[in-house]
Amino acid sequence: METISFDQFAAVELRVGTITRAEEFPKARKPAYKIWADFGPEFGTKQTSAQLTVHYKPEELIGRQIVGCLNLGEKNIAGFMSQFLCTGMPDADGAVVLISPDKPVPNGGKLF
Repeated sequence: METISFDQFAAVELRVGTITRAEEFPKARKPAYKIWADFGPEFGTKQTSAQLTVHYKPEELIGRQIVGCLNLGEKNIAGFMSQFLCTGMPDADGAVVLISPDKPVPNGGKLF
C-alpha cells in the first residue's frame, strides 16, 4: 500500500449528496443505473452511472444519501456523461454496496 500525504487526501472531494432520480441504463456494458444526485447549492445536481443493480432498485435509491467523489473529471459512459464517482464497497460476491452517512447530513458536506 502506497502512503499519501494528508494534503493529497484533502484534495479528494468526497461529498455527500441525495439521489433525486435513478433509472435503468440499458446501453451500459455491465448492468447499471443512471443516477442524479443533489450535492447542495455549491455543487448542484450531478449525474453518474453506477453498477448498483444487485442490491438496489431505482425507486429505492430516491432520497438516499450517498458519498460521491466530485473532482475526478467527467467520463463518457455509453453516451451518458458521468460527472462524479458514486462510492461503494464490494460485498462477499463483489456486488456494490453504497457508502452513505448513517444519519442525515447537509448535501455538499465534505468527508474529513
